[in-house]
Amino acid sequence: MFFVFLHMVKIKLSLLFIAFVSVLHAQNEGLPVDLRQHNLTDSNSSILNPAFSSNYGNTHSVGLWSRWQWQTVDGDPTTFFLNYTGKINNSSSIGAGFYQHNTDVYLNTGGVLNYAYRYDFNDRASLTFGLNFFAYQQEFSGNPFQGDPQILLPFFTPSEDFILQFAPGVQFAYDGLRIGFSSENMFDYNMAEKEGNTASDEKIFLGTVSYDIPVSLGASDSTSVIRPMLYIKSIPTYDTQVGLSAVLSTNKFWAQAGYNSFYGIAIGGGGRIMKRFSIGALVEFGTDSDLKGNDPTVEFTTAYDFGRAVTRKKADRIDREEEPKEEELEQIADVDELSKELTKAEALALKREARQKDISERKRKRDSVIREKKANDDLAVQMRKDQKQRLDSIAKAEKNKALVDTQKLRMQQQMDSINTAKIAAENAAKEEQLQAELIKQAELVKQTEEEKPKAGEKYEEVVGEDGLKPGYYLIANVFGTKRYLDAFKADLTKKGLQPKSFLRSKNKLNYVYLGRFDSMSEARKARDSKFDGRYTEKTWIYRVVPK
Repeated sequence: MFFVFLHMVKIKLSLLFIAFVSVLHAQNEGLPVDLRQHNLTDSNSSILNPAFSSNYGNTHSVGLWSRWQWQTVDGDPTTFFLNYTGKINNSSSIGAGFYQHNTDVYLNTGGVLNYAYRYDFNDRASLTFGLNFFAYQQEFSGNPFQGDPQILLPFFTPSEDFILQFAPGVQFAYDGLRIGFSSENMFDYNMAEKEGNTASDEKIFLGTVSYDIPVSLGASDSTSVIRPMLYIKSIPTYDTQVGLSAVLSTNKFWAQAGYNSFYGIAIGGGGRIMKRFSIGALVEFGTDSDLKGNDPTVEFTTAYDFGRAVTRKKADRIDREEEPKEEELEQIADVDELSKELTKAEALALKREARQKDISERKRKRDSVIREKKANDDLAVQMRKDQKQRLDSIAKAEKNKALVDTQKLRMQQQMDSINTAKIAAENAAKEEQLQAELIKQAELVKQTEEEKPKAGEKYEEVVGEDGLKPGYYLIANVFGTKRYLDAFKADLTKKGLQPKSFLRSKNKLNYVYLGRFDSMSEARKARDSKFDGRYTEKTWIYRVVPK
């Protein structure tokens, strides 16, 4: 009974820890637990959708993909995938690999097997079914509370579980169009706990749509394609990810760019050496405000293609097909005889074509002379119009000059009389301005005395906060997470208040204020009166001084 009791306590503490981790991660915008393989577009993409292994052609290859999430490459990669993929025949492909993945809470280390089968409806359409089978050990990656080292869990004992996981996928292809659907954890089982590893509402799903557009970048390049792809990924407890990527793939290099609604913008590329060895890299920059301050994500990918698998029977069949047949040689001789008879007809056709060209050339010259004469006539008419306009402009300018001189003389006389009155007005204005400056300085001295913080008074002052009008703000609360900021403001709104907030660039915290005032006395009055009795909690004054 005592051991049973200890086992129950361990289970309850584990559940409490997992719930606590979930809450903390929700507050800090944690990292999704999926494989984060959305940037894989060609090699190693069987981990994105198991059916994609059929897209590699009749080849055998070894590939490596690693990802450093929000960190530099001198640390350990958060995701590591080493795999082999090969074709069994024209319809089936297999693969096997080793992978390690850090979910920010768990470190999963194990292997993966892949199988895909393609059914061809015709030369243009096909349907492929694929399956990835994962078997890995799951252990805690360390202290998940990296943001606050003061949080300790003295009663929790980390455990190492062995997980079996099935990830099915399907792909429909029609010419260059490809539509895929897959799940990373459709079925899973925890061998240590003797139960499913994830609940029915914790499954991860991915849908993709892509289209291959053939392009030609040179006389010797006939296999280049541009592949745009749109994908949607559903992850439990996180917003659905929507992404768009595009890759230009040639037999010498590839370049890609993409956008993910959570991870941001990605740019990458690589080269192919002797059409066998591929190596490339990708950098991903976070664009969401919640991800600012994180380092870029770096990915590294490489693959070596061993070439197509050709059996001995297939090689013999190719040799037999290349041997010329006697019937084909006779057909070639008949074609040569026919070409000699066609030369006479071609000569007559060329003669008629030359005569027609001569007639067309004479007509072109005649039309050119007519167009040139008409252009000269139009030019003469236009020159006469321009000459008349110039004469009219000169006469009008002389008339306007005389009028302007008369107006200048009249205006000078008026200015002389105005200047005398203006000087007197300026002297009076200077005297009035001097008196106003003296009054203003006295008011500033008085205001400075009022603005000094009193003993025991909570007060903060900054110079030139971006986006804020100088003045005195009555602060109600400060938040570091947008979720609690929105909840607090909503609660104040229900109480009839009109709260506002601003993000301070220095400490990345959101300040919620009840109102802004032009003087310290007004702000103190609002604070001491509990905002006219409408807000009874503690408040303090935050001053923004102009630069």
